[in-house]
Amino acid sequence: MSDKELLKREIEKIPEHKIQEVIDFVQFLLEKEKEQMNISLVSEPSLKKDWEKPEEDKAWKHL
Repeated sequence: MSDKELLKREIEKIPEHKIQEVIDFVQFLLEKEKEQMNISLVSEPSLKKDWEKPEEDKAWKHL
């Protein structure tokens, strides 16, 4: 059984009065993921300046 299938099964057990709390939590997790992606995309151009330096290539060459 996949994690998603397990989650779906567990959700079926949640009492009706707790459903909104679960929805809120799922939405929170999705928003948090979206924000993390946005931060990564926004920071990439400024970090790119350092990534493209010859010193960086030399420093990471052994990996």
